[in-house]
Amino acid sequence: MRAMVLEEPGSPLRAAELPMPEPGTREVLIRVHACGVCRTDLHVLDGEVRARHPIVPGHQIIGTVEETGERVGVPWLGWTDGTCRYCASGRENLCDNAQFTGADRNGGFAEYTVADPRFCFPIPEGFPDLQAAPLLCAGLIGHRALRMTGDAERLGLYGFGASAHIIAQVALHQGRRVFAFTREGDTGGQDFAREIGAEWAGESGERPPEELDAAIIFAPAGALVPLALRALAKGGTVVCAGIHMSDIPSFPYELLWGERAVRSVANLTRRDGEEFLALAPQVPVRTTVTEYPLARAAEALEDLRAGRFHGAAVVVP
Repeated sequence: MRAMVLEEPGSPLRAAELPMPEPGTREVLIRVHACGVCRTDLHVLDGEVRARHPIVPGHQIIGTVEETGERVGVPWLGWTDGTCRYCASGRENLCDNAQFTGADRNGGFAEYTVADPRFCFPIPEGFPDLQAAPLLCAGLIGHRALRMTGDAERLGLYGFGASAHIIAQVALHQGRRVFAFTREGDTGGQDFAREIGAEWAGESGERPPEELDAAIIFAPAGALVPLALRALAKGGTVVCAGIHMSDIPSFPYELLWGERAVRSVANLTRRDGEEFLALAPQVPVRTTVTEYPLARAAEALEDLRAGRFHGAAVVVP
């Protein structure tokens, strides 16, 4: 089968012909239809997130189980031990022995992959493969981050990419007000946010017209944390939604005082997936995608890094 392989951190993705994967115990063979491109893939590429090598990246997989014909989604969380203190307390996202798709287990930048069916999700009708793929991480992690903001009405989204353009729709559906922040000079991204429904959009260093009740930071830039705190009303929360972030600079305690909070999001649980994929058709979520053939997966990653598209990128074998 054709696949894109990362031999070691920092090396370019290499097109390769690999043997057809053979499912092991509690695994199924999946023909890949589409695989979303995620910033976590960039972190794996750059060596900022631990992975085994060589590895086939990609963890927002839409495909068909060869044996049954069922269309499923394969997310980042690929396996947990089910017995540790975290799994036993409903926090399998924190399992110390977890295996992650596209990092510990070969992912979806290939024509086929294998997965544990216990960690796969049925995909709701009404979402074609390309539009469904970003739901598997951008949507799931974004939804987990949104839950951590509680009932915040005035919501700031820092970094208006794949996750933010999905979660903005969910937030608006819930009756929240969305304020979008983009990198400096990204007027196209600001226009895109307003098209989605944000009532205000500006650069990350700007103050919104009102204080925020909560903010979610999707961009992997630690410097955004004090900026988000500065925009936050007392009692508000800043949620860092990424798996990796550059160092957070020091900031005066005054920004945190007033019972403001900063917290992170780690991975996802299967319950997160079930809840979000049930909610997505109700909104209904509409994903904006740019399609890349498998051979151009490296280009998709670099376009993501440079912010050359709006919404999400999806690789198609």
